[in-house]
Amino acid sequence: MTATRGLEGVVATTSSISSIIDDTLTYVGYNIDDLTENASFEEVIYLLWHLELPTKEQLQQLKEELAENMELPQEVLASFKTYPLEKVHPMAVLRTAVSALGIFDEDAEVMDKEANYKKAIRLQAKMPAIVAAFARIRKGLEPIAPRKDLGFAANFMYMIKGEEPDEIEVEAMNKALILHADHELNASTFTARVCVATLSDIYSGITAAIGALKGPLHGGANEQVMKMLTEIGSADNVESYIKDKLEKKEKIMGFGHRVYRKGDPRAKHLKEMSKKLTEITGEPEWYNISVKVEEVFTSEKPLPPNVDFYSASVYHSLGFDHDLFTPIFAVSRTSGWLAHILEQYENNRLIRPRAEYTGPGMRSYIPLDERK
Repeated sequence: MTATRGLEGVVATTSSISSIIDDTLTYVGYNIDDLTENASFEEVIYLLWHLELPTKEQLQQLKEELAENMELPQEVLASFKTYPLEKVHPMAVLRTAVSALGIFDEDAEVMDKEANYKKAIRLQAKMPAIVAAFARIRKGLEPIAPRKDLGFAANFMYMIKGEEPDEIEVEAMNKALILHADHELNASTFTARVCVATLSDIYSGITAAIGALKGPLHGGANEQVMKMLTEIGSADNVESYIKDKLEKKEKIMGFGHRVYRKGDPRAKHLKEMSKKLTEITGEPEWYNISVKVEEVFTSEKPLPPNVDFYSASVYHSLGFDHDLFTPIFAVSRTSGWLAHILEQYENNRLIRPRAEYTGPGMRSYIPLDERK
């Protein structure tokens, strides 16, 4: 047996959900460009879970089911107020809250197909409510109940801000949710599948996935990008900042991707939205700094920006706190995680790889008194 570091190039399973072939990302055969420009996030959720786009009736039913299941148990909301609000990261709160939801779901341990689908609806619906509620509670504000007349993207923003978002904000949020919904067998999705392959429950699978997404080499990269843009402060400072980082061999977040060679196909959509939003908010410097960073960095290293890079300035322009960027990613990616969990249950086999041993050869036990 020979190890492959980071499992790079290893095909670990089969899946009908999404594919990355020749730098093209598809969801169940639909190009991400086509979906981003034309679909709603709810349509994409249905597509990932059912492998077909919904009819009008099916879409309406899904929207109603999501709206009806957004509210959180009062016990979960009350627990937020017991956390060290000034220093706890929202991803830690999200991880803990999802785990807690399993305690209050009487069907948590019921493993038949119908029960698992209903739990998927409840989890997808409650993810934005968790993020929004904590975002308000830590500021001393009361959580806002969702509105049944608003779509998923609009409801999410409404629950955080307390006011109905305008059309361009909903468009941006909807596109970001679609672009982050699934991405083949990424680290967090693989984690979810490994977890539920033991026949553990959906809540455990999503909790495990959140733990993997939390890392800065996965979902946490967009937060680090915004930190970098803030440190740079002006397009005039970009060249010296980036070159100094490269000389010190420090990582520049938001560039390159394990599975893309010519570039991340999702990045262009967020770049365009970043330009629009920063102009509307009167803060075009965030877009200008980002473009300059891309120019300087790619002139030094042939690594194009990935989905995290321009999502940072998009989320900032939408008014989200910077440490909410990764939880927002999780709100979207839950749709993909759940699709993969349901697929894993359908054709399950315990995921149990081997390791190439590199330790000492065979040794004999030495009594304690004889050891030196």
